[in-house]
Amino acid sequence: MNEADSRHLASQLETIGFESTTEPKDADLVVLNTCVVRQQAENKIYGRLGSLKTAKEKNPDLTIGLMGCMVGMKEAPALKHRFPYVDVFMPPSDSTPLIDYLEHNNFLDDLRNQEQTERSLRDTIQDAKNLLPIAQRGNAITAFVPIVLGCSHACTFCIIPYRRGVERSRLPNEILTEIRTLVSQGIKEVMLLGQIVDRYGTDLENNENLSWLLREIHKIDGLERIRFLTSHPNWMTDDLLHTVGELDKVCPHIEIPVQAGNNEVLTNMRRGYTCENYRILINKIRNIIPGATINTDIIVGFPGESHEQFMDTHQLVKDVEFDKIHISKYSMRPKTIATRKMNDNVTDEEKTERRNVIDETQHEILEYKNKSLLGQTLNVLVENKKKDRWFGRTMHNKLVFFDDDRNLLGETIRVKINKTSPYSLIGDSMN
Repeated sequence: MNEADSRHLASQLETIGFESTTEPKDADLVVLNTCVVRQQAENKIYGRLGSLKTAKEKNPDLTIGLMGCMVGMKEAPALKHRFPYVDVFMPPSDSTPLIDYLEHNNFLDDLRNQEQTERSLRDTIQDAKNLLPIAQRGNAITAFVPIVLGCSHACTFCIIPYRRGVERSRLPNEILTEIRTLVSQGIKEVMLLGQIVDRYGTDLENNENLSWLLREIHKIDGLERIRFLTSHPNWMTDDLLHTVGELDKVCPHIEIPVQAGNNEVLTNMRRGYTCENYRILINKIRNIIPGATINTDIIVGFPGESHEQFMDTHQLVKDVEFDKIHISKYSMRPKTIATRKMNDNVTDEEKTERRNVIDETQHEILEYKNKSLLGQTLNVLVENKKKDRWFGRTMHNKLVFFDDDRNLLGETIRVKINKTSPYSLIGDSMN
């Protein structure tokens, strides 16, 4: 979500005359886009803000903007008191405060000298949100496209509803226009984003849900692949699963967090389903979409989680055999129900041990799962190069590396797999 917001902002700034630089010391404007979903991420922000303070002391004309979840919907006044050297604060997905600041401080005088009116400037900036930044044009193959902003579910551990606001779906025409523009600039794959992406359209009037939107996006010429995340088990409908199974461009790759494998822990998290519900859903996904890859999120060390309850989660991992697990240690977040009402009584050492247990089990599962692909030929959408070796992903989100002297960026290449590891595959191009 932050990558999408940063792309939108970069394109807007380029439209009004800014150019990007890779070095903050060379910049007139630095915007720090923030994530505070876990304490570790927040700590990194404090460190970066400290270095920007030093940069501003050396260059008082430097403009600093703070954007994203740290600012949230209501935190700007407190942050201004704490970080007085920051010039402008922007909520997630909203560049308006920065544009207003630049205008108020005469950064945009050059545009006025070109006789651009206030209205045309605003229109230009809004339209620019759909563009790729100049550095990505001709180089980016995939793009993130938010379709649901905010969240109203309020799991007890999650800070997102407090920082990104209530759930709201973007209008279909706005989404489709953005994707068409991205495709015209070379994008071959889009990832549709939402905190609960399968709730798309629940606040719209015309029964436009995620299944309907996928079918509309599928019609866009030049787009090759469509993915979406993150889903919630309660909103993963049969209609949506059948849509994924029927549409060639929609990848058979489902992101569906379980968070824990014990019912009492799930109740304390306010997830709204049981482990039995989740297992039934997994079986349904595999029946409707044979061969689908299934990724999940797991939190270890949630307040009150006993060793026995954690072992239930471990057993779920062994039974389901996920294709990828995003594992995180529970982290207290301000204002959340868990922080206000629950005792964070699992030690950090125990959280680390539990994370390692899940990680080791998942490593073993992926090792033998990927070995089954040895000798197979897979279609790989080439995304970039790393250490002079091309890499890309399959429809099932398997990362594949291969050597080839040709310029294959953005091409779909058949690759025969000759080496496997738990987290990537290596092969030879067959085209």
